[in-house]
Amino acid sequence: MTPCAAVRALTIAAADGRELLTGATLTAHAGQILALAGPSGSGKTTLLKAMIGDLPPGTTRRSGTVEVLGVDVLGCDTGQLRALRRTRVAYVGQDPGSALNPWMRVSKLITEIAPGADAARLLDEVRLAGVLGLLRRRAGELSGGQQRRVALARALARRPDLLLLDEPTAGLDPALRDEIGDLLHHLAAERGITVVLSCHDRELVARLAGDVLELPGTALPRPAHRGPAGHAAEHTPGHTAGHTAATRARTTGLRVRGLAADVGPRRVPVLRGIDLDAPAGDAVAVVGPSGAGKTTLLRALAGLHPFTAGTVTLDGAGLHPDVRGRTREQRRRVQYVPQNPMGALNPSTTVAAALARPLRLHRRCSSAAAPARVAGLLEQVGLGAEHAGRYPRELSGGQRQRVSVARALASEPDVLICDEITSALDGDTALAVMELLARLRRERGVAVVFASHDLPLVGKYADAVVTLGQDAPAPC
Repeated sequence: MTPCAAVRALTIAAADGRELLTGATLTAHAGQILALAGPSGSGKTTLLKAMIGDLPPGTTRRSGTVEVLGVDVLGCDTGQLRALRRTRVAYVGQDPGSALNPWMRVSKLITEIAPGADAARLLDEVRLAGVLGLLRRRAGELSGGQQRRVALARALARRPDLLLLDEPTAGLDPALRDEIGDLLHHLAAERGITVVLSCHDRELVARLAGDVLELPGTALPRPAHRGPAGHAAEHTPGHTAGHTAATRARTTGLRVRGLAADVGPRRVPVLRGIDLDAPAGDAVAVVGPSGAGKTTLLRALAGLHPFTAGTVTLDGAGLHPDVRGRTREQRRRVQYVPQNPMGALNPSTTVAAALARPLRLHRRCSSAAAPARVAGLLEQVGLGAEHAGRYPRELSGGQRQRVSVARALASEPDVLICDEITSALDGDTALAVMELLARLRRERGVAVVFASHDLPLVGKYADAVVTLGQDAPAPC
């Protein structure tokens, strides 16, 4: 039986000689679901993109072949490759929001490459039928989970033979994750579509995939916290409700009362009467189903989404709804880590430059000390100093997320607002990043507000929980 996709001993190397993917081999037949597993940075995204003939800029194929639906995608001409991508192969990346045209409405996004497609039916298929006015919304009016499902509907519109998905359930609540898993099973079993996906969710992989390719990862230093003297702090696992910040006045930190916010030009109400307290050193989790308004709330706290009513104060001082109306010191003290870092990192700026900018802007260290400080920030989030000279395109999704966290930490904030920062990370790295935040809370009194669908993680690290949406499950 001729395979739908066959990769043989594929090795991809970067311009500096390091191998992004080493000797990868897989075979996927029609109607099969094959999962790619492995730690962040192991090459899962590189392999998926190689299967559509899209190697990262500056990389070379050292060995191996990639054949998809009878086409040598790394050796065919441009016309063949375009025809394959247009009609038979669909790819949905890890940051789907960055690939959606911000000026197009959802209806046009879906039908653009498949004229005549039934957009409403496709939205129903990806569990978006109940979202009010969705077809008329633009990408910026959608939550991260909604963007991911619109991108999937767009991919399904062309009725592909091969569906390539990079972390398709990242940022989705457990119930929706299971529904998307059931949809993928239906596509494979009933329509004969071959599905190759990368996924950090081992439970979903075990339930869904008929075969698993485990990619080995490069050993990276575990995240370490460096104190003011530059010495690595001792790792202390476990819940931190008894942190030293408890000795501070409980009136310090972030306080929200009666916050309301709308989205889009039609001012669709998303948040109404939200109250939230994040005292210095505490962690507050924001939970709820995809589309409940978690990202809108976090962006409003950071001054990136205007709120229509209510107040946000920091240590008793009011914060302007627009970040541009806040003082430089207020902007330094409240830092935001987005769900999709690819859209937030400048593609033409190296990691070192991205981390050095807040150091310079907020006068955290001298120019001479900046390189060492950048290396320390990378070490904090479990990345080696060699990542400093790389561009966002040269990083995996999980590595980009950790760079985004390091950039926020460069300002030495008092409040850190994190939107699903562990959804693109493997389990060990996710726990290590949360332990880093726990140490910052305990030792520096940083308040953390984070959105997450990982309820066990919420139960372990949160001191308080704000639930959005009537049917959101409680953390365990």
